[in-house]
Amino acid sequence: MPSSLAQRATALHRLAVVTLLGFASGLPLALTGQAMQAWLTTDGIDIATIGFLSLVGLPYTFKFLWAPLMDRFELPVLGRRRGWLVLTQLGLAGVLFLLSTTSPSASIRAFALLAVLVAFVSASQDVVIDAYRTDLLEHRERGLGASLNVMGYRLAMILSGGIALIWTDPGQGGGWTWPEVYRFMAGLMAVLAVLSALALPRLKTAPRQSTLARNDLVGFVAVLAAVAVGVFLTDRFGAVLAQALFGGLLAASSMAPTLQTRWLELAVLMMGLVFTLPLAGWAARAARFETLLGGLRSYFAQRGAAAFLLFIVLYKLGDAFAGSLMTPFLLKAMAFGSAEVGVVNKLIGLWLTIAGAVVGGALMLRLGLWRALLVFGALQMASNLGFWWLAVNGKGVMPGLLIPAFDWGFVHLAQPTPVDGGLLMVVAFENISGGMGTAAFVAFLMSLCNQRFTATQYALLSAFAAVGRVWVGPLAGVLAESIGWPSFFVLSTVLAAPALVMLVWLRDSVRALEVDPATAGATDD
Repeated sequence: MPSSLAQRATALHRLAVVTLLGFASGLPLALTGQAMQAWLTTDGIDIATIGFLSLVGLPYTFKFLWAPLMDRFELPVLGRRRGWLVLTQLGLAGVLFLLSTTSPSASIRAFALLAVLVAFVSASQDVVIDAYRTDLLEHRERGLGASLNVMGYRLAMILSGGIALIWTDPGQGGGWTWPEVYRFMAGLMAVLAVLSALALPRLKTAPRQSTLARNDLVGFVAVLAAVAVGVFLTDRFGAVLAQALFGGLLAASSMAPTLQTRWLELAVLMMGLVFTLPLAGWAARAARFETLLGGLRSYFAQRGAAAFLLFIVLYKLGDAFAGSLMTPFLLKAMAFGSAEVGVVNKLIGLWLTIAGAVVGGALMLRLGLWRALLVFGALQMASNLGFWWLAVNGKGVMPGLLIPAFDWGFVHLAQPTPVDGGLLMVVAFENISGGMGTAAFVAFLMSLCNQRFTATQYALLSAFAAVGRVWVGPLAGVLAESIGWPSFFVLSTVLAAPALVMLVWLRDSVRALEVDPATAGATDD
């Protein structure tokens, strides 16, 4: 009996840690996403520019390039996972403080560079968190663990998104400025670093890797050099090439000159990727970046590996497309107030996401992984039509609510705030379905990882998952201005369909992941 109680206590500790780490992961993501969009919007930055500034999240799609170093090297005192985690969290505290001292309207380039640095350190933190969570949880705990991870993640976004929007509303909230919000978040990241150092349990890990440290360091430098060459050549010749290929076609259209420029910039970006990624792959092989190459070989050795990568890109694509410009859509196009958006889209909406994630985790115990992905994915797709309805019908179509004034100390509303009924309905459906889909998706990613290369492989998989969230931003900003918001949300719904078709095709491969594999490992860390 005492042994059973000890096992339960240990399992509860693991799940509590996963929730805390989800919070740590979600906090900086919102600060380079929707919270940053709100700051840029209130500073008068145009929609297309805000769309392009979603590219500050680029490190999330390339983190698999440096993740092998976190698999390979162990920092002193705290060990391989915890050491990197504390280091990245302290780094986030410092960079967020620097960002709080920079004005977007006065120096948009410096602001963007610091935001990229926040995303880089945040992506590095995610590499460690994802690997630690995957190594920590037992196979039977992954569905519930994924749900609790999403819960912690969304709680952080309630704070850095919803509550921050209320704090910055001059009439309703606390009258905070965005720099003050970012300084507060920097202090909170420092507190999380202390908790990570003290509260995280030791891991069971695979044996140490036998690759030469020198090879991994040289390989990483070679990959960085290849990326730098690709960026330089794209910057030097990309615009000329894009103008030669597409300039005449755009000039012959009736499109406004500013939008023509945006389409050309998008073409430059795509051509740069097509050139740079193969160059980086060649550099990794030439320099024998073995931890990266070994992790990739291990992943691609499993059944359906390449098809899984395409599915990972597609599964959240429609959701990411609809959400990429959600804050400017609600604040500028729909003219909702900052406090109203904060209360509905961030506070109420994100609590509903948490509820969706917990319900999704519970349903996965009955549905299994494949059916959960299919059902929750279909709900995600349908939820995008709600924003189409909102864009077509506008405000005031459905009876709303009146949120009374409150003062909870850390957040308050100075006056009762009306909440549009249509906005509440659409946000509720979108967040519940999104939370369910995310819980199933995280469990799916964990099931694909080999413990020896957890950081490398999960970073690769989550980088592909971030493709939609990061790369659709520039296209979304241009399309929203080109075709209008109703057509934009219809397109986002259509983009969600291919993943569901592909999931039916991958049925047997996904169901094979539901089998609990034999696990082994000596204690470490």
